[in-house]
Amino acid sequence: MDIENENENDSQSEVIGELPEGKKIDENKSNSKKKRFEIKRWTAVAFWSWDQTNETCAICRNHLMEPCIECQGKNEDHGVGTHIECPRAIGRCNHSFHLHCISTWIQTRNSCPLDSAEWSLKEVVNN
Repeated sequence: MDIENENENDSQSEVIGELPEGKKIDENKSNSKKKRFEIKRWTAVAFWSWDQTNETCAICRNHLMEPCIECQGKNEDHGVGTHIECPRAIGRCNHSFHLHCISTWIQTRNSCPLDSAEWSLKEVVNN
């Protein structure tokens, strides 16, 4: 802390333009101060994850980033190499399903397949 206080006092006197009695400005001396350390390389690291509790659709058992069974059938009609979007439905309970799968499920019962809570749609996300 003493070093910080000394540096603060020096910088204040330089800003104001006042020098303590008997001291002269020596530009070479101020530039020749040794650095405590020098950062030569810095690498940032980050982790991410989905803010949902499941990665697979509990209804069709396909990964949520892959199309559902209905969309896979559409993809076969269009040919290999074409990308068919299969939207995901995220519920208030934070469980995710393919939109086609959950819409078929809701026709028979209005509950989440994973926790049996009443199903209410939070948002629809395109992959």
